[in-house]
Amino acid sequence: MVHFSETTRAFCFLHLSILFAGFTGIFGKLIALSSGVMVWWRMLFTALLLILLRRFLRVAGLCTWRDRLKISGAGLLLALHWLFFFGSIKLSNVSVGVACFGMIGFFSTILEPLLLKRKFEWLELGCSLLSIAGILLFFSLDLRFRTGILLGIVSTLLASLYTIASRFLGRSYSTETILYGEMCGGFLALTLLLPWYFLCFPAVRLLPSLPELGELVVFAAVCTVGLYWCQIRALKTISAFTVNLSYNLEPVYSILLAMLIFQEHRELSASFYGCLFLLILSVSLQSLRQFRLQGETAGQKRLFPGR
Repeated sequence: MVHFSETTRAFCFLHLSILFAGFTGIFGKLIALSSGVMVWWRMLFTALLLILLRRFLRVAGLCTWRDRLKISGAGLLLALHWLFFFGSIKLSNVSVGVACFGMIGFFSTILEPLLLKRKFEWLELGCSLLSIAGILLFFSLDLRFRTGILLGIVSTLLASLYTIASRFLGRSYSTETILYGEMCGGFLALTLLLPWYFLCFPAVRLLPSLPELGELVVFAAVCTVGLYWCQIRALKTISAFTVNLSYNLEPVYSILLAMLIFQEHRELSASFYGCLFLLILSVSLQSLRQFRLQGETAGQKRLFPGR
């Protein structure tokens, strides 16, 4: 029987979650509901699925209201991230919306040392600046999608904060507890915010069609429960920066799918492909560095088993 190290298993969970994430933008484009209504339905179905799973598996609930509030705060960050992310897709296209995720490494390399009190890494900043250069190149040369790009940048900042919050919560709670609390708490918080959302962005349609209903169920089961369970599981071993930077691979999956399904390659300029190249280079350099550091750590443990 092959035995995998904890780090190897964590990276497997991480890249499985990225694969699921690659389909997120596709569903966001397929479902014609406004971003706020679509996120509300997605979180509702996700919360219901998790409630059923917890009852079936007989998992104990959260202990205190303080636990609920802390985890619900992360759920609110996630809901807001989705609102801006799908708003970006609907005002531009899937490729532009997911490409903005390239800035998540930059936000993480600044915020994670401040919030989690870890050492600032200049090499991490160098890797993330490649992603920044790509986004700036695209933003400056292609004027058609600027509003979508700005919404995508805000969504990326919120995603970075969410990932850091989940890593912090992972020190004290199980993966299942965090996911359940985030989705249920995020749904309740979003429900309270919806009246304000409708004042700013009146929704044409609140109820999904029958095909959209099926898409929302799959969206919730695979691209939400499956995605975030794998992500939170990976965060127990891998740093939030590495997880966020690895998510720069999400545009690769999403863009290829968008080109296949929506023929989006006809809308994209050369500046976009330059941006994509810098994103891939950024995540490749960081992944190589991470595996080298893990190898050095393993070697030290073999030489000094008492450490």
